[in-house]
Amino acid sequence: MKSTIRDITLAPLGQRKIDWVVPRMQVLNMVRKEFEEQLPFAGKKVVICLHLEAKTAYLAHVIRAGGAEVTVVASNPLSTQDDVVAALVQKGIGAHAWHDATEEEFKRHLQLALDFEPDFIIDDGGDLVSTMHTTRPELLQKVKGGAEETTTGVLRLHSMVEEGALKFPMIAVNDAQCKYLFDNRYGTGQSVWDGIMRTTNLVVAGKTSVIAGYGWCGKGVALRAKGLGARVIICEVNPIKANEALMDGFEVMPMAEAAKFGDFFITVTGNTDIINKEHFVLMKSGAIMCNAGHFDVEVNVAQLKEIAVSERIARTNITEYILPGGQLLYLLAEGRLVNLAAGDGHPAEVMDMTFALQALSLQYVALNYEKLSAGVYQVNTEIDEKVAMLKLQSLGLSIDKLTKDQKIYLSSWSCTEEAN
Repeated sequence: MKSTIRDITLAPLGQRKIDWVVPRMQVLNMVRKEFEEQLPFAGKKVVICLHLEAKTAYLAHVIRAGGAEVTVVASNPLSTQDDVVAALVQKGIGAHAWHDATEEEFKRHLQLALDFEPDFIIDDGGDLVSTMHTTRPELLQKVKGGAEETTTGVLRLHSMVEEGALKFPMIAVNDAQCKYLFDNRYGTGQSVWDGIMRTTNLVVAGKTSVIAGYGWCGKGVALRAKGLGARVIICEVNPIKANEALMDGFEVMPMAEAAKFGDFFITVTGNTDIINKEHFVLMKSGAIMCNAGHFDVEVNVAQLKEIAVSERIARTNITEYILPGGQLLYLLAEGRLVNLAAGDGHPAEVMDMTFALQALSLQYVALNYEKLSAGVYQVNTEIDEKVAMLKLQSLGLSIDKLTKDQKIYLSSWSCTEEAN
């Protein structure tokens, strides 16, 4: 199988990383056993466009266990771990990716992955879908559908639907309860602060963390900041979410006001220009900025470079900018996803649930694509609940079940009831 990688000799190091996560992804292990028996992807090709680290590698193995030929490609140039990619290639899974790819290389890798001519895809952020629709229209008839991992990608898919552009069905895995309640909240909350603390080696307690965006990811980041002893300020454009943040015990203010107080700034909005030059000049010296949204557009790096009088690498994954007023501002991981570009991403136990959703959603598409028209679909409720139950089983836990009478009671609309 064709591959474009940096160094195959790194494979043993990558395999050790994969071996570490496999026993900690028990839900995906149970899904793998089902796939080995049922072979839902027999004779089909699957391209997976995700952050290429150990948990993703195991998802690729699970999809292959279902009978598929699999090729992987990066969804972010800084999150790729070359040793993990090498380990995949050594085991017969195709790959086109390497760490710190240039924009040109990143786009070429996407094209090489599409040369595989997939029947099904798993995407993260919509890059694969967008690239296929804009540059490889000849492949659209062959692709039977796929699944999307993240908030940004789902938003892009809905935009395509509104414009009549999307040509095949996609499952919005990000919108499943077992995804946003756990991956977005607890996964992002922990992995973002892991990335920040590992990179800076600074204390969080007693400092002010400014978090832009109070969606599920922002809630997780704020919760962890609070637990670490930080003062937390939330910046929002949605009045409902702003009220929620306030009632969760956080301060709420516009970025132009919060910029004066922050020690750490974390963007989690999925939108562009959240922190720009009007905010940079207000920040105190020593302020640290990073992004936890999918694309590197939330901190306006171009404007930061434009107004800075100098810049240098202060530490691995930390760029120091000196402003005309003398402030020293620091940007982590070039403004890319800090939890993956400067860390190992979400914990294995959290990604276990998300990737089980991905695998089972792709199986659903494989079994039902002939009935599905082009569009965005929610994860089937049965799949969502199955993943939750498998998670409990993997932990040795059980829960109550509704009795027949309870089910009847909940489904009844009548205000009257018989006397006992």
